[in-house]
Amino acid sequence: MTLNIVADCNIPQVTEAFKDIGNVILIPGREIDKSHLVDCRALLVRTVTEVSPELLEGTPVEFVGTATIGTDHVDQDYLARKKIAFSNAAGCNAEAASEYVISGLFALSQKNGFDPFKLKAGIIGCGNVGSRVYHKLTALGIDCLCNDPPLANKSVAKEYVDLDTIIKQCDFITLHVPLTLNGEFQTKHLFDFKRLSQLRQNCLLVNAARGPVIDNQALLGVIKNRSDLIVFLDTWENEPTPSGELLTSVDLATPHIAGYSVEGRLRGTQMILDATCKHFNKTGNWHMSQMLPDAVDLEAEPNNDHLAYWQNVFFKHHDIQQDHSALLKLPELDKSEIGTYFDSLRRVYPDRFEYPRYRIGIAKKKAAAIARRLHFNVI
Repeated sequence: MTLNIVADCNIPQVTEAFKDIGNVILIPGREIDKSHLVDCRALLVRTVTEVSPELLEGTPVEFVGTATIGTDHVDQDYLARKKIAFSNAAGCNAEAASEYVISGLFALSQKNGFDPFKLKAGIIGCGNVGSRVYHKLTALGIDCLCNDPPLANKSVAKEYVDLDTIIKQCDFITLHVPLTLNGEFQTKHLFDFKRLSQLRQNCLLVNAARGPVIDNQALLGVIKNRSDLIVFLDTWENEPTPSGELLTSVDLATPHIAGYSVEGRLRGTQMILDATCKHFNKTGNWHMSQMLPDAVDLEAEPNNDHLAYWQNVFFKHHDIQQDHSALLKLPELDKSEIGTYFDSLRRVYPDRFEYPRYRIGIAKKKAAAIARRLHFNVI
């Protein structure tokens, strides 16, 4: 019996990866509906598809995989009740997302004239992404405080502080929590008008988690009265049609692509392929390593200025300003074109590789030691 697999057409290499185990039917993620699932036993999605009872009820779907870390678009309680197997790609793009935060930090330091090495960072959410941000910041010698109530309840391995302490003491706050709509650890509008208003003078606020973790309307109101704040948003409320006014008011705006490294995208495909094979007792022949190039040289000019050197390294790794410039075209479009354009920036995105893919020559011992801790290949 043929295994029919309906897949979001934006999952990288999905046809090649799954062709050995079933018949792959590609549909744009926002267009997947029940009519596509009448003969489908496996459904593969990204964040733009709401996996709900309305979508699945009465269909033969027995496995759902999302090639993403986040799961707020999937009704997991319903899947459990219906005994529909589920797998996400937890951690698949965590390395890429953490690198993207570093790119934004150093690009903004150059644009706004501050020294990131003198900041105290507050990391909200220390799971797959946040823990990697912590590793990179501490490798660079940047002081960090961490907040993660669910992890603090489970572990004593790392010292955690409460959110008020982060807001009072940190001048760089970066968000890496899942979107949780209810319960003890609700994160929707975790940063509301009150918390946003309490941010320290000249604070840098970054959201590379989920858009609704910050109340976007409240943020816009605060920015209008706080020209000292520096804001970098990769995620937005109401994607793919974020507020054009907010988009043009923040210092760095990117289209939800923090995790879009080549490795991160392929890793997501690999993880749901492995889970699908396990569920259906199939064997796939595709592996993401087949799609990756050999090591790439990253040429950063020597510089006696420590800050200027690292600004150059991270710029050479990825020019995040290009992502910002592309998204800034969005408010110029007709309202009917905005969603399509936002999605197109995610669908057609230049190759961006992770630090371990790069060789870098560094003569200075201190800089070489930092680069190794960041997982560059130092030669």
